[in-house]
Amino acid sequence: MSLTLHPDVKAKVESTKNAMNDLVKDHFFNPRNLVRDENELDLEVYNGIGMVGSAGCGDSEKIWLRIENNKIQDCKWFTAGCGSAISSSSILSTMLVENDGMNVDDAMKLGTDEILNKLGDVSSKKVHCSILCIKTLRAAINDYFKRTKQYDKIVIEGARIIDPVTKTTDKEIEEAVLNGILNLDEIKIKLNLSDKINILEIEELIRFYKDKYQYGLQR
Repeated sequence: MSLTLHPDVKAKVESTKNAMNDLVKDHFFNPRNLVRDENELDLEVYNGIGMVGSAGCGDSEKIWLRIENNKIQDCKWFTAGCGSAISSSSILSTMLVENDGMNVDDAMKLGTDEILNKLGDVSSKKVHCSILCIKTLRAAINDYFKRTKQYDKIVIEGARIIDPVTKTTDKEIEEAVLNGILNLDEIKIKLNLSDKINILEIEELIRFYKDKYQYGLQR
């Protein structure tokens, strides 16, 4: 049985195609390094993983990095975003691994300009898409720095530091609670917290996020 697009849907698709330049189209229709199912990945291979946003509340992205000798050897990604988010993420993933891999310190310095310059003529309304993938990349690199105990290299953006040694933030506490880790001992193990933490502060954060996400009402 053949399927036919509704005329309104077809017109929207054609309009989107026409609004893209050739390179953006190429990365949109043939995205590089895209992961459609996380189960496809050998997660033990990837030592830098970052996620920004929420699929339930808007655009989100996840990036997996395999880093060797501080160079990015592999980059996989998934985004629940628009066509520009797909194109931006695809081109970024190719930039990171070309020429034997980009140094993580250089990758951490990448901004939206580098992506937009690669993609060419992109609507100013879609700049937020490149911001999303840059933020996710930095989260993945920070995760690598944390795993390799390079704490002095971690760059914190838009969050409050809870552990001054590991630079764990309130956002990471929130993510842990969202993932069902609801008590102090489990969070200390999960986030590898140091003995410099303020236990009362973390317990208060756990209570706050549990209440925010209504875990108490689900029991």
